[in-house]
Amino acid sequence: MSSVIESLLKKYNPVTLRDYENALKEVIQEITLAGLARSQFFDKAAFYGGTALRIFYGLPRFSEDLDFTLLSSQGDFTLKNYFSSVSTTLGSFGLSVEIEDVEKSSKTIESAFLKTNTKMLFLNIGISSELANRIQSNQKLSIKFEVDTAPPLGFETEVKVLLPPITASIKVLKPSSLFAGKVHAILFREWKKRVKGRDFYDLLWYLGQRVPVKLIYLENKMRDGGQWSGNQQLKKEDVLMLLEDKI
Repeated sequence: MSSVIESLLKKYNPVTLRDYENALKEVIQEITLAGLARSQFFDKAAFYGGTALRIFYGLPRFSEDLDFTLLSSQGDFTLKNYFSSVSTTLGSFGLSVEIEDVEKSSKTIESAFLKTNTKMLFLNIGISSELANRIQSNQKLSIKFEVDTAPPLGFETEVKVLLPPITASIKVLKPSSLFAGKVHAILFREWKKRVKGRDFYDLLWYLGQRVPVKLIYLENKMRDGGQWSGNQQLKKEDVLMLLEDKI
């Protein structure tokens, strides 16, 4: 096994097949971030969402997707410009992947899937053949990444550094802005009648960390989604009332 991959996996102490799959996804997520950074992606964009919260702020749960927002609206933005850097960076760690562009389901969201054969990945990096042989030959390890190309503004960012053996500077939304995004998801995410347990897990985590909500960013997201209008500014009391009604 690559000494770098081995050192990255070691911090997760994986034992079961699921442990290894999740740990590998997280390792690939971090190397993907480094590949994006090396192509100056973070001059234009910032990292947000549950995976950003886990990697840089200590949220203790697994999160599958990589979510990004541009720093300003760009109608001609394309993720394809960054595929080569991501593939090359992953390849330098012995990780062979395919990056598949996704047909737009929204005018403002650019999406792609990073995919690799799970069994071959296990065998190539030297994970126990006993575990690898329990994986179906056509099983894919898949990570989705999305970029909001026409984002509501009002968020704040800071630069965080991925720790060695992967070193890269990543522009990330600050926790208060991330919390605003999570509150918006809790209030307005459409999952028919299903409740996303992870949203409320995250809510309790933010409250436990005493993170404030970036109200102007939440208001701008609500105006962008048609959930807030008029001249009245969104206040803390409004958010508490909306959350109480939702819960």
